[in-house]
Amino acid sequence: MTLLAEVADIQTGPFGSQLHKKDYVASGRPIVTVEHLGKRAFTRQNLPFVSEFDAERLKKYQMKHGDVIFSRVGSVDRCSYAEKRNEGWLFSGRCLRIRPKKSIDPEFLYYYLSSKAIKGFVRNIAVGATMPSINTTLMGEIPIPAISLDRQRAIACIMSSLDIKLQANAKLNGYLAELAQTIYNDWFRDFGHWGGQMPSHWETGVLGDYVTVKRGGSPRPIQEYLSDEGLRWLKIADVSGISGPYILEIKEHIKEEGLRKTVHLEPGSLVLSNSATPGIPKILSIDTCIHDGWLYFPQSQFTNEWLYCYFLNVRQELVRMANGSVFQNLKTDIVKNFEVIRPDDETLASFQEMVAPLFNLMESCQKENKQLADLRDTLLPKLMSGEIDVSKVDLTQLNSHLTER
Repeated sequence: MTLLAEVADIQTGPFGSQLHKKDYVASGRPIVTVEHLGKRAFTRQNLPFVSEFDAERLKKYQMKHGDVIFSRVGSVDRCSYAEKRNEGWLFSGRCLRIRPKKSIDPEFLYYYLSSKAIKGFVRNIAVGATMPSINTTLMGEIPIPAISLDRQRAIACIMSSLDIKLQANAKLNGYLAELAQTIYNDWFRDFGHWGGQMPSHWETGVLGDYVTVKRGGSPRPIQEYLSDEGLRWLKIADVSGISGPYILEIKEHIKEEGLRKTVHLEPGSLVLSNSATPGIPKILSIDTCIHDGWLYFPQSQFTNEWLYCYFLNVRQELVRMANGSVFQNLKTDIVKNFEVIRPDDETLASFQEMVAPLFNLMESCQKENKQLADLRDTLLPKLMSGEIDVSKVDLTQLNSHLTER
């Protein structure tokens, strides 16, 4: 057993004195922040950029293939892996860069650091109750098992093969979601299906004319109701990292005594976030209780799929109407009084017939990815402990799928 500081160089990103938000530009060299971590590949949504001049000025903060970028503040257990395509990217001052030495395989180190055991270890050593943080010294104390390089590479190869399938499913889901939204926009926003003009027999009104909008509820004080088991308790954090339409997993629970002070929803319900990060629509694949940071729709003349596309289409407008000094709050009345077009039943049925298979496939892909992610998390400790002997695994075929990396 050794320590991370002995097998890798650890560096903090540039602080405010070296790089300010005002230095961000519309296009240039990407800079990764905490919100872009959490999966093997960096999330590209809302990725900021710096100029080539600043990228050169901050050259020591650039990434190389094989670096692991770790969150330093807040969600201190989030990390991602720098591929060849990320070389030259930068990382922010809220992140740490872990650059492996020759004594450890970079991909193995990433999978080890992203394991549940090490995530728990990092959360325990973090300092600060309100805003947990870690530094290079604390990070350097992570224990690293003594495993031969050949075995490290074999483990990384097996884990990478699972990630390839996960990424392929996620990519397919992205295409399906884009297709569904394109169909919605063409039919109900641009009226391209009708020559650019809204059919005269369609109605215009507000959402509350056609949909019952209600708010969830919270038993208080909530700390007295939180539990390791019981009724599922949906939080905004459960959906912020999910790219697909469906919620398959919820981490927290509340005691059954809290049921009378909250709202319990069955699978197949659509919810909309109304606080913190408002305007996110999701469809439940499992039952859960929802707090007052969620809206739900017990009666509707529209299908879940139609409403999901509708909320994505108008989300930016809804967010602009949200209020609140600390957190944005999307009040029920704002949603009820938001403008909507009510097509005829035949058109709605035709749309549903077209997009339902797309949503069904997205749900299947999300479920398969959950199973694959669970398998990956289960396999890793068994591979590392030697419980599964990787020396007998033929890695030739697996390696052929990894040549693109």
